[in-house]
Amino acid sequence: MSREVTDIAIDLIARPSVTPEDAGCQKMMADYLAPLGFDIESMVFEDTTNMWARKGSEGPLFCFAGHTDVVPAGDLNQWHTPPFEPREIDGYLHGRGAADMKGSLAAMMVATKRFVEKHPDHNGSIAFLITSDEEGPFINGTTRVIDTLEARNEKITWALVGEPSSTHLLGDIVKNGRRGSLTGNLTVKGVQGHVAYPHLADNPVHKAAPALAELARIKWDNGNEFFPPTSFQIANINAGTGASNVIPGAMEVMFNFRYSTEVTAEILIERVLGILDAHGLDYDISWVFNGLPFLTGEGPLLDATREAIYEVTGTQTDPQTSGGTSDGRFIAPTGAQVIELGPVNATIHKVNECVRTADLELLACCYEKILEKLLCR
Repeated sequence: MSREVTDIAIDLIARPSVTPEDAGCQKMMADYLAPLGFDIESMVFEDTTNMWARKGSEGPLFCFAGHTDVVPAGDLNQWHTPPFEPREIDGYLHGRGAADMKGSLAAMMVATKRFVEKHPDHNGSIAFLITSDEEGPFINGTTRVIDTLEARNEKITWALVGEPSSTHLLGDIVKNGRRGSLTGNLTVKGVQGHVAYPHLADNPVHKAAPALAELARIKWDNGNEFFPPTSFQIANINAGTGASNVIPGAMEVMFNFRYSTEVTAEILIERVLGILDAHGLDYDISWVFNGLPFLTGEGPLLDATREAIYEVTGTQTDPQTSGGTSDGRFIAPTGAQVIELGPVNATIHKVNECVRTADLELLACCYEKILEKLLCR
């Protein structure tokens, strides 16, 4: 079995590209893609490095999307091996980013090289949209590149995001959509005072608790065949001075909705405000729109992905929309079909992150077959 995918993954993992650092990963990728006929465009926005590489000018446009940044390694004493010194142990490649998602980037590169060499006159175009800020605030990454492409009417037809979608076996699950994400930052106002004189104070915790309990009980929708019901979760609560004899003057609550296509962010906001007002709270609230829900239904990209996975691995894949958000949420609103396919996600963001080396080669084979099914018809 070829080692090219593994060797490239090792090169990428060895570069400590903690968000928003790229650490030369994109330069290495560009040097690999340029001889294949790709035009390389570096897009640097503030502290974030992005790469748009495209081969061809005609449609349809197939785009590999991914990120070179990784989350911090955490406690180095808990790692079996140094996180940025990749090691192969018992068939697994260890290192930060092995599964999320430098292994996928290596598979994309090798798959593209093999495809272009076999099919130099393929239909359409191939592109890479790579960012160094997916794990962080995601302000100057993929969303800014998409804004640039939209401004010049450069449209992606199909996007394959290399997020680690698999659960037990490579390709057992792909993500053909994601839930929307909406965060609320609520401040409930009160009057600080001594706990022995509550009549001279106004406790915001006591006032807010019934409203928060109602928000937690509500069934926001029933979901549908593609999405689970909308979820409301309180993420952070802060109030008080730390002293046991002081009634707090304010209470801060951060909560998040992961919502289906059965509701909109506007509907959720309206319902939340109605509940807060019904409880007579004095409050300020701000909202962060993290991403709209999207879905890629039956069609060329999902069909090609299913067929490729089965032909390479013998696995019947299960399309799901569960999990967190991904940069697919920035690409889908342009009209592109979006699928996420990557390695097993059991160790992502953990210490001792690793990926099965054989899976990296299989993943490259899947990516190559998807290219063939979409651009060789």
